[in-house]
Amino acid sequence: MASVREAETDQTDLPVAARIRARLQAAGERFHANDSIHAYIEPGELDALQAEVELKLKDVLRALVIDTDSDHNTQDTAKRVAKMFVREVFHGRYAPMPSVTQFPNIEQLNELMIVGPVTVRSACSHHLCPIIGRVWVGVMPNESSALIGLSKYARLVEWVMSRPQIQEEAITQLADLLQAKMQPDGLAIVMRADHYCMQWRGVKDMDSQMTNSVMRGSFLKDSNLRREFLALLNSSR
Repeated sequence: MASVREAETDQTDLPVAARIRARLQAAGERFHANDSIHAYIEPGELDALQAEVELKLKDVLRALVIDTDSDHNTQDTAKRVAKMFVREVFHGRYAPMPSVTQFPNIEQLNELMIVGPVTVRSACSHHLCPIIGRVWVGVMPNESSALIGLSKYARLVEWVMSRPQIQEEAITQLADLLQAKMQPDGLAIVMRADHYCMQWRGVKDMDSQMTNSVMRGSFLKDSNLRREFLALLNSSR
């Protein structure tokens, strides 16, 4: 990243968000809402970024004509929301991928494994409203596949989902990550979630859910395997 560092020479006086953005642009990296940008954040910059977000949120509250000076309920709202965005609900953008220990498939397992339901907490990138749901992962390993511990599935799900997301893209990102780490013969992911951008605003339909899936490898080619996965998934609900 030498060229990226050189691009920063005259940018030390810029706000931290502008410096991070300049690094990403110099490296030709995408920084969409659901991308991880951790590799382009320098030590100490996350604190500065959180402080910068806090200042911007104070301006948002003022624009909404909320008196944050005399209203005791909102005096620290900008600080709380900035921390929530940077450290909690969107931390998957700014934090490194969790450490995931991989194990060789010593026993040469080649039977269907299902993990789930794993609770999903995300946010719609259109309105920043919560997405709350569950994910099931089906894996068909082969003798060369790497295996990961059960808790690691949940950690990887959280890392991918803790960003502004669109459900269809979120499970594709998760599938890409698990496929790269495990190299199984087949991979299947199903996600079912409530979208508060529908329940809280707009049509305000409290009963609507979205369910979608990604099927790869043997799950696409073998209809019997696909049916077995979906039947076992349905029995676990």
